[in-house]
Amino acid sequence: MKERFTVTITDFRGARHYSLHQIAKRFAFAFLGLVLLVLLGGAAAIYGLNHKIEELNDVRAQKAQAAQQIEERNAELRNLISQREQEIHRLDLELGHIEALVGLDPQPERDRRERVDVASQTALEKSLMLRTIPNGWPLKEESRITSGYGWRVHPVTGERSFHAAVDMRAPVGEKVVATADGVVNYAAKHQGSGLGNLVILAHDFGFQTHYAHLDDFEVEPGEFVEQGDVIAHSGATGNVNGPHLHYEIWHTQRKLNPEPFLDWSLENYEEVFEEEGRVKWESLAKGINRRAEALERQLSAMEQDWSEN
Repeated sequence: MKERFTVTITDFRGARHYSLHQIAKRFAFAFLGLVLLVLLGGAAAIYGLNHKIEELNDVRAQKAQAAQQIEERNAELRNLISQREQEIHRLDLELGHIEALVGLDPQPERDRRERVDVASQTALEKSLMLRTIPNGWPLKEESRITSGYGWRVHPVTGERSFHAAVDMRAPVGEKVVATADGVVNYAAKHQGSGLGNLVILAHDFGFQTHYAHLDDFEVEPGEFVEQGDVIAHSGATGNVNGPHLHYEIWHTQRKLNPEPFLDWSLENYEEVFEEEGRVKWESLAKGINRRAEALERQLSAMEQDWSEN
């Protein structure tokens, strides 16, 4: 093998001869190969970078979309939290109103569940009291008192006597209702008293209610009636000068003034205790409390049975 070779270049001026060493030729080929590799590597790198940039752009777009979705969700959650805070505020106001209504001092710093339990228990006790002890008007329709409790001149006999009841305006046939849960003790014409047709209801804790001068009856002795049930219709039987309802409230054989009981409700719950001091209310409240606790235990046991089943 020759160590040298000749390169001839011919143009218009003639031919010129150049001689290069074999090593130089190899070096030139190697350099050209290296340059070609660099160019190919650069192209490949540029292509890879462009592809990576596209991937990163896709990832960035996905993250931007996810961030937008998260922001929208956060906005929904903030709106929901705001609504819940408003609802909680309204519930606090309502709970405070209920506490005030049942005679409790609102205490916002206490746990709401505890406040609800106490208010529920107190409300239950008062509801039981208002169902078992006479309260409200014994007429289905609105009326007014024509003769109150106390001394008066009797409209028929003209004699001065103590009227231990209230008389209410009521045309014949007006619905008469029970003012508390109870049992019918008497439902017939009452002889010798001038009360005419009379219904007597026996209630818990020694209370009775009497409804007189009735036209007819809707109940019979021995029946249980609930507060608000129609027991009779008003009339003009007995010693009267016109149709009306004669209404009495008894407690342990003593006639009470019915007027404080007519408007007795949760709104003025304490007033009757102050106006009618002859009833041992504190002792009665203990009995109501025991009933409420027993009812609460029964309800709790029922709820537990339901949850287990």
